[in-house]
Amino acid sequence: MTIDHITAPAPLLNTSPYQRSVAAYWNAEKNPVNLRLGDVDGIYHHHYGIGDVDWSVLDASEDMRENLVTKELHRLECNQTEFLLDQFGAIAPEDRLLDAGSGRGGGSIVANQRFGCSVDGVSISQSQVDFANDQAVKRGVDDKVRFHLKNMLSTGFDTGSFRGIWNNESTMYVDLAQLFAEHSRLLARGGRYVTITGCYNDTYGLPSRAVSQINAHYICDIHPRSTYFKEMAANRLVPISVVDLTAATIPYWELRAKSSLVTGIEDPFLTAYKDGSFQYLLIAADRV
Repeated sequence: MTIDHITAPAPLLNTSPYQRSVAAYWNAEKNPVNLRLGDVDGIYHHHYGIGDVDWSVLDASEDMRENLVTKELHRLECNQTEFLLDQFGAIAPEDRLLDAGSGRGGGSIVANQRFGCSVDGVSISQSQVDFANDQAVKRGVDDKVRFHLKNMLSTGFDTGSFRGIWNNESTMYVDLAQLFAEHSRLLARGGRYVTITGCYNDTYGLPSRAVSQINAHYICDIHPRSTYFKEMAANRLVPISVVDLTAATIPYWELRAKSSLVTGIEDPFLTAYKDGSFQYLLIAADRV
């Protein structure tokens, strides 16, 4: 029996104490760095940004500076989403995409705006799912953009039912062997998988102190770079593009460190990126 004919496993949710702790974290999370950026235009992301910064925002008058910095940070995170979606190429309105670890739904809504296709988002956080579905209703796209309380490791969706799947900074919360097995099952033959993720550079050995600080802050487990390629190869996902976005994301972190939206994790990110122990990668792979 080939992988294309494996029966979909029953959906699982919060199957471990760790996953329950992650769900509890995101159910309670109301961090201004996520909410205030989304308030700019109603697109709520849960990831970082890339691209050159307009540093003139820091020179604005005191009454304008905070608003302009917030808009600039949001522009950079929107750049990141657009770059991720660029990797899918031509997606038809009749195609279906999966946003694995969809947060408050911004990426799924942007994908629907761009391609006109159906998008399913999954999260183990009920509050995120409710928020994202409310956003889809407000934008009048809830007929095509739907969010589900599901575990991305075992979604229960039909085998081969997606043209594309992405993880945007959500792979560090799951085991990659299980994740890529499920993605391989869900993707149609020739479908594409894309991830943007932080990974530690295993030429340095174990995670650096700064990477360990990031893990502790977000209750996550950042994977070594090599594990992504090992587990993709084991699950019929063939990389077609690998882009090191580390240099492109450092300006975002430098601006955020000078903003009123600091969370205390900015210095570890900048340290880890600049000393080479941490990398921000985009990986696109085809299902063969």
